[in-house]
Amino acid sequence: MTLGREKLNFLNTPTPIQRLDNISEELGINLYLKRDDLTNFGTGGNKLRKLEYLVKDALDQGATMLLTVGGAQTNHGRLTGAVAAKYGLKAAIIAVDPYPGEMSANLLLDGIMGCPVYLVQQDGVHTDAELEAAAIEKVTKEWEEKGEKVYFIPVGGSNELGILGYYDCAMEIAQQVKEMELEDVRLVTTVGSFGTYMGLAVGIKNENLPLRLTGIGISPKPNGLYDYGLKYYEKIKKFFNLDLEMTEEDFDLTSDYDHGAYNNPVKEVREALYYMGRKEAVILDPCYTGKTFAGILSMVKEGKIKPGENVIMLHTGGIPGIYTKHHRVEMEKELADYIRII
Repeated sequence: MTLGREKLNFLNTPTPIQRLDNISEELGINLYLKRDDLTNFGTGGNKLRKLEYLVKDALDQGATMLLTVGGAQTNHGRLTGAVAAKYGLKAAIIAVDPYPGEMSANLLLDGIMGCPVYLVQQDGVHTDAELEAAAIEKVTKEWEEKGEKVYFIPVGGSNELGILGYYDCAMEIAQQVKEMELEDVRLVTTVGSFGTYMGLAVGIKNENLPLRLTGIGISPKPNGLYDYGLKYYEKIKKFFNLDLEMTEEDFDLTSDYDHGAYNNPVKEVREALYYMGRKEAVILDPCYTGKTFAGILSMVKEGKIKPGENVIMLHTGGIPGIYTKHHRVEMEKELADYIRII
């Protein structure tokens, strides 16, 4: 129980922390991966920690269906569908996104797990937010008329309740670090919908854990990462009735490595992905973990991460993203020489 809230316990935690010996030697730091890509449903990923709390709340409310939103290739949507299947619930995803021309990556996995994806087409009149809101209302009504009780989960599972999964994870990492006898540890995570970062940040601050947290943004926010984070924390503080104060000084966030957009194909990110695969046999994705690792490589080169530092990168999963068409076609060109026909 975290901050007085109960959860389901369906994860194979603690997930391991593994030292990347080959890359550590080349970079001159001690680089580790926290392997949350190895969680145990729907090909794994960080959103499952949030869903332990969110699905418990849904079941407590008598819900029979989970409805969430995201991009067409949402990792969170895939894992929502996975947990719904495991617990005998229905699930659906709404995405204001065009059909990518093929049913691949997460869209294929959604179908395998019986989770329909509603692709909302832009009309040039309404904003994406307006289209999404109208679709949520329409799809909720559709399923309620079929007798389902719908529980809505926001993008990424990143609301006040959802952060608890990574509040738990912060404590889990601190215990592992203690057992590994590591000191002065920097924990690096991707920042997308912000729930993972905020859970870690609040857990570290509220539990006084010996970890330094750095968040690497993978997409721009309208008023910047710090503004978004501070407003998110105010909601968390009110929701849990916390006395804990958090200011901008409590956050370490950078938007220097987002390459200007969400889920855009970036050569430097693909090169970082190849580097990880060839040195450590670990697969990253081009939207989230690839950008984060590319950011870490840049921070080492720029001296923002010092020689000899102990750095743990949170591997949040998202591996199906390598099969999305706009990333895959670029990799197919770059890796074509690895096909040898004899």
